[in-house]
Amino acid sequence: MTVSIAEFAALEARVQVLVDRADITNLIDRHMISLDADHAAGVTLDEAWARRNFTEDVRVETPVGDHVGIGGLAESQQTALSRFARTQHLGANHLIDLDGDRATVRWNVIMTHVHLASTQQERGEEPGGHFDVGGTFDGEVVRTAEGWRFRRLAVRPVWFTGRPPLGLPPKGEATVKDLTGDA
Repeated sequence: MTVSIAEFAALEARVQVLVDRADITNLIDRHMISLDADHAAGVTLDEAWARRNFTEDVRVETPVGDHVGIGGLAESQQTALSRFARTQHLGANHLIDLDGDRATVRWNVIMTHVHLASTQQERGEEPGGHFDVGGTFDGEVVRTAEGWRFRRLAVRPVWFTGRPPLGLPPKGEATVKDLTGDA
């Protein structure tokens, strides 16, 4: 069987789409898993982590605050995660809309946050309590010389169960009120 140059080019383009989708899915999965590193054992998010996942001009929107630019991003995310003893972020249903060297992404997520022992003690609760959140991540990724990176990433909570952590910043308090319907 002989393949024409045009047929080969079309096949090559289709393969590139599959490779791009696999690379973007890998970026998403690596990001989700990195949020659940063993922070209690001293594993932290650092600048190398940020550069593996984000562009210099990234904009990250979370229920507890927004951050623009790669500088300080790891510290910001580490601070948010330090409100909990452990976390587990499960993502699924990746939607990836490719457009050359950029793509929009969206996926569903269930996030389990195990409260710190100090939070449980302060509240007079039994150990093991957690704060579960369901929602979506959405964003934009771009192809860089180092591979695909997030240029924008937003966490959009839809529901939660359990009690939120202590000491939420104003945006976090507002998010809880929005989801519970409290004015």
